[in-house]
Amino acid sequence: MRLRLLLVATALGLAAAVLVGVPAAEARTLHVGPGRALETPSAAAAVARNGDTVEIDAGTYTGDAATWTQDDLTLVGVGGVAHLKAAGADAQGKAIWVLAGDRTRVQNIEFSGAAVPDGNGAGIRAEGAGLTVVHCSFHDNENGILAGANAASDIEIRRSRFAHNGAGDGFTHNLYIGAVRFLYVKGSLFAGADGGHEIKSRALRTTITASRIIDLDSTASYSIDLPNGGDAKITGNVVEQGPNSPNRTLVSYGAEGLTNPTTRLWVVNNTFANAQDSGTVLALAAGTTGAHLRNNLLVGRGTWVSGPTAERRANKRTSRGFRDPAHHDYRLRQGSPAINRGAFVPASRRPHYEYRHPQRYVDRPKRGRVDLGAFEYAG
Repeated sequence: MRLRLLLVATALGLAAAVLVGVPAAEARTLHVGPGRALETPSAAAAVARNGDTVEIDAGTYTGDAATWTQDDLTLVGVGGVAHLKAAGADAQGKAIWVLAGDRTRVQNIEFSGAAVPDGNGAGIRAEGAGLTVVHCSFHDNENGILAGANAASDIEIRRSRFAHNGAGDGFTHNLYIGAVRFLYVKGSLFAGADGGHEIKSRALRTTITASRIIDLDSTASYSIDLPNGGDAKITGNVVEQGPNSPNRTLVSYGAEGLTNPTTRLWVVNNTFANAQDSGTVLALAAGTTGAHLRNNLLVGRGTWVSGPTAERRANKRTSRGFRDPAHHDYRLRQGSPAINRGAFVPASRRPHYEYRHPQRYVDRPKRGRVDLGAFEYAG
């Protein structure tokens, strides 16, 4: 007889699942939305099993928060984006979603308004090992994503948007990743953090590529903060420090102590723009070794490096040769002094993608000698 999942409505009108002889290894697809047996994501969280896919109908879910304890979940908005609007709700006093299971994938979900009594609320609190976030939006939370220390965890963020997160206290950020094994960010937008950093990562390895990181008129501090050092690659990004930042460093490395076992940093083919009258592209903590800056552009004032000496090749300051910098378009135009001026970079440290707005990435063209900055001249 075929195994079946029987959904039985509770007296409160919510759905509960009665599992009849279903093997634990058999993954299911649960459907969430108004008028369905499972009307809210939290209802699905209560009945999901390891390996399930939870499809959440597009729309706004107000005041619904959940803790997901299962492993290997896929949580995805379908028919558009599913918007989780906190409106005072939280899970465990931590977040809109607390992800306690391992290897979770979140896609097409919008998180907004997370605020908790201790001021450290997040759209997602990542507590398990392994998280993949694709085409999601985090805005107006105390933290966008907050991930604690987990040496077995790899976190990947692609084609996602983080905007106006932070409580204004300097301790909450658009993205805050604790001591995980690896953070990989690609094709994403970070904008207007309130008082904190656009990206803060304590990961042993951090790669940030083909993304736009921009303060706008906010009081964001560092654009990228790697407070404990580590093995890091910052490649092919557009990084814009705004006029109101209280901290005039764009990228900080090791400011809280070089406690990660590796101090190796490659900053390659980025376009940095500084709207202030002074600043520093890269601040290195005392004791940093293995720092490399190659093929970067700087628009505006500032020095390239403070702290220990870094190996530098083919970095250039210029305000010419961009398509429309007033509207954040730093793609090269004909005659740019950045064309064909790049130095050699090992293949494992090169950018292979370029950012395209909004929140996507494309292959970086390969034609002759590499250009400087985040974009190859396209003709």
